[in-house]
Amino acid sequence: MEPSESQLCLSWSNSAWIPVLNQQNVLEYFSQKSNPFYDRTCNNEIIKMQRLDSSHLLKMTGVEYMLLHVQDPILYVIRKAYRQSKDKVTPLADYYILGGVVYQCPDLQAVINSRMLSTLHLLTLAFDEAISYSRYNPGKGYYWEFPKAEKEKDKRPPKNNEECSEAQGRRVEVLLSELVKQFPVRAVAGKDGGKPVDGRTIADPSVVKTEPSVGMKRTNNAGNNIDPKRKRM
Repeated sequence: MEPSESQLCLSWSNSAWIPVLNQQNVLEYFSQKSNPFYDRTCNNEIIKMQRLDSSHLLKMTGVEYMLLHVQDPILYVIRKAYRQSKDKVTPLADYYILGGVVYQCPDLQAVINSRMLSTLHLLTLAFDEAISYSRYNPGKGYYWEFPKAEKEKDKRPPKNNEECSEAQGRRVEVLLSELVKQFPVRAVAGKDGGKPVDGRTIADPSVVKTEPSVGMKRTNNAGNNIDPKRKRM
C-alpha cells in the first residue's frame, strides 16, 4: 500500500503487544497483518518467509522497513524506504509508534497544506463577519453597523480609579504639608484692628456676618439691649 495523505488520519495498535513492546520486536509488531501501514510485498516479508537474517536486506532492492529511532519504552520511529543499492536508499514515509499506537508522520508538504488551509479558513470567517457589519446609504456612503451589545459596551463609562492605599494617602498628606510650608497663609489686619479669624480679619468682607434669629435681642453700639419686636419711633 503506497503512503498517501489519507493515511494521516489512520492509527493502528494491538493491545496484546503493548506490554512487551521493545527494540527487538518492534519491527515484528509493525509487520502484523492487521496493520494498514505495512506493505506485505516488501523485502522484510521476503526474508521473513525465507527465514533469513535482516543483514540480507543490504543485498536486495525494493521496498524495506528499518528501525530509525528508539526511545524505550514509549517511542519508536520506523522508516519505509526504497533500496536501489547497498549505499543508495530513497525514503518513502516515516511512521512513529507512540505508546504502542502507530501513526504516519506527515511530510513537509502535508504540514504546509494543513497550515495554509487553516489560515485561509480563519481568514474567510473573518472577512465574512466583517462583511456582515458593512452597510451602505446613498447619503452617508459606506459605514459600519455593529451589534447593540458592542455599542453598549463602547458607551460604558470608564471605571473609577480604585481607592488609594494607606501609603499613597500618607504621601499625599506629606506633599500637602510641604506646600503649606512653602506658601503659608498670611493674616491681614482689619481696619478696626480686629484679630484675624482663620487667616481673615473680622473686617474681611469674605467673613459672612449672620443675623440673629427671631426672638433674640440685639445690642446697639451703646451697649443697650434692643428688642427686635419693638417698633422704631
